Amino acid sequence: MDVKEKVKIVISIASLVAATVLIVSQYRRRRGKQRKQTSSLSSCYLHSELKPQFGFKRVLADNSYSGFKHLKKKKLEEDVSSSSIEKPLNCHPYETEINVLLENPEIEFGFLRGEYSLEMSDSYVWVENESKLKELAETLSKENVFAVDTEQHSFRSFLGFTALIQISTHEEDFLVDTIALHDAMSILRPVFSDPRICKVFHGADNDVLWLQRDFHIYVVNMFDTAKACEVLSKPQRSLAYLLETVCGVSTNKLLQREDWRQRPLSEEMILYARTDAHYLLYIADCLATELKQLAIEDSSSPDDKFHFLLEASRRSNMTCLQLYTKEIEDFPGNAAASSLIYRHLNGYGDNSTISVDAEFQEFVRELCAWRDLMARVHDESTRYVLSDQAIVALAKKQPTTTEDIYDAIAQADLAIESSPSMSFSNQSPSEVVCSHLDDVYQMTQDKLVKLDAILPAVLQKCLGSNGTCPISIFNYSLLVNFKTKLTSHSAPKQNRDKKLKQFTRKASREIFVKKFSCKAPVYHNCRIYANDGRLLCYCDRRKLEWYLNRGLAKLVEEVPPAIMLLFEPKGRPEDEGNDFYIQTKRNICVGCGEGNHYLRYRIIPSCYRVHFPEHLKSHRSHDIVLLCVDCHEVAHAAAERYKKQIATEFGIPLFVRRVLDSKEAQGTSSSMEHESTENCEDAGVSPLHLRTAAMALLRHGNRMPSTRREELLQTVKIYYGGRDVSEEDLERALLIGLSPHERRKLERKKGVSLKHSIEASHNNGNHMINSDTDANSLMSSVEKEGVEVPAGSEKDMNAESSIVVDGTSGGDGVTELNDTQCNGNMVHQQNSKLSLLGHGPHGKQIVEYLLREYGEDGVRDLCQRWRKVFVDAVHPRHLPGGWNVSHSGRRDFGEFSVYNPTKRISAE
Repeated sequence: MDVKEKVKIVISIASLVAATVLIVSQYRRRRGKQRKQTSSLSSCYLHSELKPQFGFKRVLADNSYSGFKHLKKKKLEEDVSSSSIEKPLNCHPYETEINVLLENPEIEFGFLRGEYSLEMSDSYVWVENESKLKELAETLSKENVFAVDTEQHSFRSFLGFTALIQISTHEEDFLVDTIALHDAMSILRPVFSDPRICKVFHGADNDVLWLQRDFHIYVVNMFDTAKACEVLSKPQRSLAYLLETVCGVSTNKLLQREDWRQRPLSEEMILYARTDAHYLLYIADCLATELKQLAIEDSSSPDDKFHFLLEASRRSNMTCLQLYTKEIEDFPGNAAASSLIYRHLNGYGDNSTISVDAEFQEFVRELCAWRDLMARVHDESTRYVLSDQAIVALAKKQPTTTEDIYDAIAQADLAIESSPSMSFSNQSPSEVVCSHLDDVYQMTQDKLVKLDAILPAVLQKCLGSNGTCPISIFNYSLLVNFKTKLTSHSAPKQNRDKKLKQFTRKASREIFVKKFSCKAPVYHNCRIYANDGRLLCYCDRRKLEWYLNRGLAKLVEEVPPAIMLLFEPKGRPEDEGNDFYIQTKRNICVGCGEGNHYLRYRIIPSCYRVHFPEHLKSHRSHDIVLLCVDCHEVAHAAAERYKKQIATEFGIPLFVRRVLDSKEAQGTSSSMEHESTENCEDAGVSPLHLRTAAMALLRHGNRMPSTRREELLQTVKIYYGGRDVSEEDLERALLIGLSPHERRKLERKKGVSLKHSIEASHNNGNHMINSDTDANSLMSSVEKEGVEVPAGSEKDMNAESSIVVDGTSGGDGVTELNDTQCNGNMVHQQNSKLSLLGHGPHGKQIVEYLLREYGEDGVRDLCQRWRKVFVDAVHPRHLPGGWNVSHSGRRDFGEFSVYNPTKRISAE
């Protein structure tokens, strides 16, 4: 075939593809216009479409904004007629049984009985009615071990639901139709919670949560083959890898994304479902044998024989302790909107330059909130209702007609129609958008209407007395909760004298939580593997993108995302005794398990940690945990009390006594450490008291009584070492504890000229960027999971902001100006600029003293003391696996780390 013929063929194929795309686009447009013309005349599409989940008579997790209620276990062993003893809703009903297994694991049983053939027969049991389900429960109760897998459907459901459960024993394979038997699945609950029977899963982190969500089934005594792979340091952890290497069986993992709601299932889907569970027992037996053999080879004494198998068992049963929680945002769709805006601010997914102005952001938030509400009402996933690409297209184009809205959505979806995530959709826009296109049109026209006024109107239009959408068990509570909120706002008016104070306090707390809690999940639990396949850590998506964009890693799994580094990392978590970094982390309060809101909390206060040697702090998330507001206040109050104890113990006051320039500070810091401990509690003056006194003197000093004026002057003089103070000193004192933004705000609000203090600050080169907090303030820190990421790719690991609750002074007002400086010496050399904020100088002197007298062991001992303070105050019950009071925290820096001393020196 000559070149001309090849060119003709290529041109023909290209023309055919272009024509096909054009025809499909025109067809969709005509179809959409016809649908749009009739949408206003017809009711919601759910009146004519029967979704499988609408046959459920009872659901445990509906689409409302209320939290998930876990099983209330009744204690009737001793007396059947006794009253039930209920655990708190955030407690695992089988926590006691699982803890017994963690302390005394049962590993002497075998996963197989006698001969096992890898040939899979054609026979299996399809369980679709209650009688067969009871027979299955009876059969499983007689087994010592059985394998389990599940298939989920999430595209046409808001929370998703379990569509199929595969169970395999040594003799038979069972496929349980959980759609037909949804309301009867409690029959299997005793079997799954029986600690005598081992349940074999692969990658059960999600399975255990889904079983809780749909059926209140809690897994007790589990062996997870994925955890065994971790202990064995297998190059891959996927079930497909194990099936191929251990059993010689290949599977098509794309079938996992099929629509598992359909009945009957295709032969290919049945074979895939059976395969996943059928070979698990054999795989578990092989992995257990490897674990035992590895223990024999590596053990130094016979007592260590089952060390590796015990570790795999422990990690598996730790998974059983997970509790399902509904991801409830402070405002509908807020997390999705923030993510979309962030991605386009940073140029992800679009080569064009996008001006992300306020109008664009507001429209994105409106569309995301509307999409979230529509998904809840119709029990659809948000990606089915309206894709992210469609939201961005609408926000960019700002269409003015319904035709333009339709075309913008259709064109955006046409570009991603080949994506697996859209495999169930056969039309664009979706049925939801077509039924409620007027809502989107109204949002484009009424740009001045506030978002919290739009959503109630949309909800009433859908589910009100004359609503267009059918009420179901999924959305009924959504309407009830909305009405309850309206009633609660009028309650104080009905009983003002008794409830006004309580209502105000509750409302203030809700506002505080809404403003300062994390707006999106903190932990993404993406995985980073070393080049030999060993798990290095869990991290967020942005860190994965950083490695991929620089060609330092390759993507090995998409769901959940995982990458493998293409270079040899410096150190391994297991080698350093840091198992904490290879554990998944949950987005809940580690104290009480609250999942509706949480804030980051530093166990080791920043006033100390900022001065640690680089290798003891950089990208170490062990001492950054999530706490709810209540636990946060308890922990912070305990930390403030312990700071005072440390100040007394070392004789170093919490606040500075006088102003020092940078050189003088270095020369006198050592002398301050040896001052008497008797007066360290009263030494110095808090930044808040200092600013208050300075402001009063500047504004009213000439008019106030002489005694009061002298009292305030004495407060300022204490800060300046007892010398007389000038007006310039008073103006400079106003800056202590204020950020640049707060300085400008102060100048506008108070009408006080700060030019003298600002000029002095620039002349001295001493940037006093501080932040005060009080004893009840909450510190919100930006900490990421995992290993190092160069500066600029993420916010600084040690960045911190403060939240002032009342007027009391105290706290860690520390801005970490130069904490990334590292010259490789054992003693961390901080920049000569000394921040005069809060407890910053106190923390610097404490750390320097410990390093000088005890070396790094002194710093590690200080860390352990702070962890013990945290544990004693909060009594955390949901800490990630591997978290330890005696955690070392040491790390080395690899070739690509910005904290590598040689790299930093060359950069300078």
